[in-house]
Amino acid sequence: MAEQPAAKKARVQGLAGIHTVVYNEPKVIAEIGCNHRGELETAKELLTLAKEAGATVGKFQKRTPKELLTPEQYNAPHPAPHNSYGSTYGEHREFLELSVEDHRELQAHCKQIGLEYSCSVWDTSSAKDIVTLNPVLIKVGSPSNQHWEMQEVLRDQYSGEVHISTGMTTKEEIDKIVEFWEDGKGDAKNRVVLYNCTSGYPVPFEDVCMLDIRLLQQKYAHRVKCIGFSGHHLGIAIDVAAYALGAEWIERHFTKDRTWKGTDHAASLEPGGLSRLCRDLEATHKALAYKPSEILDLEKETRAKLKWGEYNKTVLEKCSSSNIPKRLELS
Repeated sequence: MAEQPAAKKARVQGLAGIHTVVYNEPKVIAEIGCNHRGELETAKELLTLAKEAGATVGKFQKRTPKELLTPEQYNAPHPAPHNSYGSTYGEHREFLELSVEDHRELQAHCKQIGLEYSCSVWDTSSAKDIVTLNPVLIKVGSPSNQHWEMQEVLRDQYSGEVHISTGMTTKEEIDKIVEFWEDGKGDAKNRVVLYNCTSGYPVPFEDVCMLDIRLLQQKYAHRVKCIGFSGHHLGIAIDVAAYALGAEWIERHFTKDRTWKGTDHAASLEPGGLSRLCRDLEATHKALAYKPSEILDLEKETRAKLKWGEYNKTVLEKCSSSNIPKRLELS
């Protein structure tokens, strides 16, 4: 057998010592982000499609471009002009922004259809805006997980869950995140969900590095509420494996049409894909269990009909008592 790559060895050492995983019902976040193209009605439609597919949460993004970007970034051309909604990157970002009142309307739509509303925040002003809506959870994306002023708003002025992705983040930086949320009003153990993530759009399978879920569990499961997985890969097989490894929350970008203009659509699931993901996660949740008895009720009839030593028990006993070779008796 070929020698196992060192990178894979490093990720599996000591896994036997990891705590027992409790497989709670999987929860799925449909990350609509800015895939609404700046259109409120499209945003509502995507929420409805996410609900119909089986998602738990429909999530958007909120930025204050002039606060978030440097003047040079704001006035520069979009790095992929064919995906831009403005002549500069700043204009592009402004075009895609929805107002706080728009988000309030989206939250009301979620309530009407039975879907949880959420939003990722990128800067301090956006955090303050979304906190006024008091959603069940607010997301901190990988780019913002070292933005302490913004996270202080979420920690001290909001009491809901805060979900934090760890893409493009060092182990030392992850330590700082958890320590920050253990201070003050943070209550990391009851409020923080820490996500394994690779920041790419889309991410090749070899760069998903999903065994890092185990490392997050090993180091932080006793310090945060639970572990999640935010995927930017293609397909849905990886998400099911992430749940089997112990990720309770699964987040995927979501769109109506992957050919729409924008950088996130290519790494997004369409309604059919999200529906299949929710279906497969539900099936996996049901399957991840130990047998409650050695022989299940549904196996008893099959055992009696097919199991050697059961369906032919009488014949075998007769052969044994008469010292007749079994092959002759049964021929």
